[in-house]
Amino acid sequence: MQERRKSSNVLLNTALQEFYGAADEMGLSERLINVLSHSERMMKVSIPVEMDDGSVNVYDGYRVQHSTALGPSKGGVRYDLGVDMDECEALAMLMTWKCSLAGIPYGGGKGGICCDPLTMSRREKEQLTRTYAARIEPILGRWSDVPAPDMNTGGQEMVWMLDTVSKMRGRLEPAVLTGKPVSFWGSHGRNEATGRGVATCGLELMRVLDMNPDNVTAAVQGFGNVGSYTAKTLNDAGVRIVAISDVTGSYYSAGGIDIHRAFDAVKNHPKKLLEGFESFGNCEKIDDILSAECDFLFPCARDGVINAQTAGRVKARYIVEGANGPTTPEAEEILQSDGVMILPDFLANSGGVIGSYFEWAQNLQGAFWTEEEYNNRLVHIMKGNFRRVWDWAESKRITMRRAAAMAAIQRVAEVCEMRGTFL
Repeated sequence: MQERRKSSNVLLNTALQEFYGAADEMGLSERLINVLSHSERMMKVSIPVEMDDGSVNVYDGYRVQHSTALGPSKGGVRYDLGVDMDECEALAMLMTWKCSLAGIPYGGGKGGICCDPLTMSRREKEQLTRTYAARIEPILGRWSDVPAPDMNTGGQEMVWMLDTVSKMRGRLEPAVLTGKPVSFWGSHGRNEATGRGVATCGLELMRVLDMNPDNVTAAVQGFGNVGSYTAKTLNDAGVRIVAISDVTGSYYSAGGIDIHRAFDAVKNHPKKLLEGFESFGNCEKIDDILSAECDFLFPCARDGVINAQTAGRVKARYIVEGANGPTTPEAEEILQSDGVMILPDFLANSGGVIGSYFEWAQNLQGAFWTEEEYNNRLVHIMKGNFRRVWDWAESKRITMRRAAAMAAIQRVAEVCEMRGTFL
């Protein structure tokens, strides 16, 4: 039997151990376990950028395709100093399970560049993005690999990537990327999709637990694209948001944060941050949002924030993971012993990739939906996915994470068996 993989990278090791645990419980064959614990393709590229001062910096870029068993690999592109091959491989694996669980025809992929985008000018970021797109262009395609925005990237970066790939190929390739602006082959509702999906899962959990949203308090860690729309959707449903945060700190109000004012604060800040929000948001800064008194915690920032050192500070009884891999296995054991229920990331934050699938489908057809139609389809799928995992967890008396993993792995495994191993 081939020795099972382990990694010194926390996120990758977490992804592998979660997969092995679910696969063993399912009785998956060692043959399939070996296949699915490895990525199909991992690419590293060098990205030279001429800086505004005339110097040239060379950045490391990555693109990983974990599985294409169900369809083209799908996953975001992030810009962050923590980006490396292990992180991209872990996130690509999580994307495989996320797409499978969502029931959409994608496999898992992920990419990124190791850089600090907050220190770069617009011109420098454009050159960085276009060169990255040109370097990974050979593996991109509407039926092979379809990137999207992720941490510190958005519609503008997708336009630069799309324009670069299209010019290299001599034809417009709108379906090769998703997360584009509405004005350029984008889809109404896409920006809000991930946050709306996270909030929908939280609201569905409240529903099956007979909790009235009007009587529920929540804290949302991260106020980027995911966290902000998670907070807004929850707030609109009646949930009292008592704490929000971003890289500038955590902001708390027992009476509830004015989410619309928080949106205005970010919109008017030069770097789109909450910095200074306590001075006009009728709230106070606190040291740690994880320890905020609330019923629900929505970690929507980055991976590993709830770990063995921080888990004991969590006051919430329910955690809905908006970020990828925010809870380590060690932390989950601590939280479970304390009676905390966790909705896993690849269930809760799948609204983004479902929304990307909608945009991709519209691009392939050259026909677009209304925002209402988009949102209705998204919420319908998210509710159905939640119910399926909830019922599986209840019937087998297992955690939501294990139930979601088993449901996702089963679909990929069945297709792998049907397609066979390519020799």
